[in-house]
Amino acid sequence: MGTPGSVPHAVRWDAMRITKYTHACVRLEHEGRVLVIDPGVWSEPAALTGADAVLVTHEHADHIDVLRLAGLGVPVHAPADARIPRLEFNGVTAEGELTVAGFHVRPVGGRHAVVHGGLPDCANLGYIIDGAVYHPGDSLHVPDQPVDTLLVPAQGSWMRTSEAIDFVKAIGPRRTFPIHDAQINSRGLDSVNGWLTETTDHGYRCLSPGESV
Repeated sequence: MGTPGSVPHAVRWDAMRITKYTHACVRLEHEGRVLVIDPGVWSEPAALTGADAVLVTHEHADHIDVLRLAGLGVPVHAPADARIPRLEFNGVTAEGELTVAGFHVRPVGGRHAVVHGGLPDCANLGYIIDGAVYHPGDSLHVPDQPVDTLLVPAQGSWMRTSEAIDFVKAIGPRRTFPIHDAQINSRGLDSVNGWLTETTDHGYRCLSPGESV
């Protein structure tokens, strides 16, 4: 899975620059265009420097810094059912595909993963960018197409490490980078990284905040 011939809307993987920022924030750059996904309250302001557009998977503050985005002056795209006061945004659904800052975006999934008792229940969309990079937000939704690069949640109150491992194996990407990792200390992160490295065979590599590939 993940070969260029099998992925629609494919680009050269080595031509897209991916930069990981704190927690779930990722910056994508290709041919002078900049798309930022999930710049939350813990992510660095530098992630948004020169951004052409922003994608938000869901309404939680660790994925969206409303005050920062309200003054940014670039288009923000988020699930149509998201409750985001004080921010104008373009509503997105899983039924359609769109172009954002020149990137082809396919939204997938629909709801946030459950922690307990059916909660939290809010809209959550994962985004497949240019048929290559998949950011699932706070979900473990397996799309019906192969992807080259998976951004796998490393930790959350709504998941176990075994679920992250199974998620990587179900998708079968060529390379895998962890996100959603700011709520655990270095010892916990070392443990999660160790498990994912040892139990998956899909190019797993941990990126430090600000590191690019």
